[in-house]
Amino acid sequence: MKIYIVKETATDETRVALVPEVAKKFIKEGFEVFLEKNAGYLSKFTDEDYSSLGVNIDDNKECISDADIIFCVKAPDDNIINKIKSGACLIGLLNPYDNREKLELLSKKGINAFSMELIPRSPRAQSMDVLSSQSNLAGYKAVINSASLYNKAMPMMMTAAGTIAPAKIFIMGVGVAGLQAIATAKRLGAVVSATDVRRAAGEQCESLGASFIMVDEEEDSEDSGGYAKEMSKDYQERQNKLISEHIKSQDIVICSALIPGKTAPTLLTGEMVKSMKSGSVIVDMAIERGGNCELTKPNENAEIEGVTIIGDMNMIGGLAPDASNLYSRNLHSFLSLFIDLNSDEKLNWEDEIVEAVNIVKDSKISESFVK
Repeated sequence: MKIYIVKETATDETRVALVPEVAKKFIKEGFEVFLEKNAGYLSKFTDEDYSSLGVNIDDNKECISDADIIFCVKAPDDNIINKIKSGACLIGLLNPYDNREKLELLSKKGINAFSMELIPRSPRAQSMDVLSSQSNLAGYKAVINSASLYNKAMPMMMTAAGTIAPAKIFIMGVGVAGLQAIATAKRLGAVVSATDVRRAAGEQCESLGASFIMVDEEEDSEDSGGYAKEMSKDYQERQNKLISEHIKSQDIVICSALIPGKTAPTLLTGEMVKSMKSGSVIVDMAIERGGNCELTKPNENAEIEGVTIIGDMNMIGGLAPDASNLYSRNLHSFLSLFIDLNSDEKLNWEDEIVEAVNIVKDSKISESFVK
């Protein structure tokens, strides 16, 4: 069975779907592995790093048409998809909620597609959880990027000349990225506070040394998968009032609030931004889904009345080697569940995790994404 690693075509995407170390594991397990030439270059992996371990380098994208498994980070462009044979499996972060035309093309071509961002939250799926592995790094990077633009010291510093107060950092949305942002900010010596609609997030924040603020409300805030739900209008109004007061004293705000399958909720209005101190920094990690701040500009560092708003749509790209490494391991865990080369059946379609991420099978789009 042949695995093919495509070179990413999405703008500013620096990750590669499979690093040499994990490619070697697949080869030992009996797979043939092919790499599109220079696919790992932006992640600091050379073709020689792969070929020395037994990976075949494809100079002209000729081998993809014979591949059984195609790994990608983000959905490849249509030219690549049109080269893939019917019955092959495309596995990556395919963004099925916003890629309707791509789903239809995959269906028309008879390509089986698996979207790794749909991996369920369960103990069995932890080693395959792409969103967690990538969000962890992104949360760390968000704090580092904000610190570089803050232009002041993060920890308290006591000197003979006087004391420098620590930076105040506010985390909005306490998922995996938010928790890592809290941990990183605390390690840098900042005073950290956080908010989330899920009451259970409060204990997690406090265990990391952050204070937790939220609307006093009994409204159900979690879906069955443990993700935040869209809240009522009344809740949102009270939340806005709470945030409006708190944000005035904050130096750095990191937004990471997302609702699966929906546009990111607007948590910071223009009026809130303008109430912040000059020199403050906002990092909008939700910009790919529309953003949590209404003034964020995609892939720009905007400055509004002295407040810098970072709208980096590929923050994880700044840690491409590590991000690619973790992503590769996630793919290896998933494929080990899905495919058994020693079995007569080979493909395990019945597993609940496989079913959860399978968005196109036998030319049929999953009902969850049929409009």
